[in-house]
Amino acid sequence: MNLMIVDDHAGMRQMIRQIAGAPAAVCECADGQEALARAGAFAPDFVTMDLRLPGISGLEATRAIVAAHPNARVVIVSTYDNAELRRAAAEAGASGFVAKDNLEELRSQLGAGPKPAAGP
Repeated sequence: MNLMIVDDHAGMRQMIRQIAGAPAAVCECADGQEALARAGAFAPDFVTMDLRLPGISGLEATRAIVAAHPNARVVIVSTYDNAELRRAAAEAGASGFVAKDNLEELRSQLGAGPKPAAGP
């Protein structure tokens, strides 16, 4: 599994890396623009995406990554959690939402792997 971790805090990226265990490859990005620039060559299977990032927002980055990599599973990982944000994340193409105060929930999301390929 190719895991992309997008968060502007190095400590949070490290915590997510520890929760993920040992995926095949990990790409850490400090902002959405970097994630978009690196996603093409990296071809992520799974992306953890912070909502509030410098430059473009996590929702904008999610839309772009899902459009370019439709089988990638994007899970929003955010301090901010409410029904409106969860709805916006789903509309942007995220397949999950995890509050940062409950990162253990991310373990089960990671276990789900990439999205199944779209059928004919």
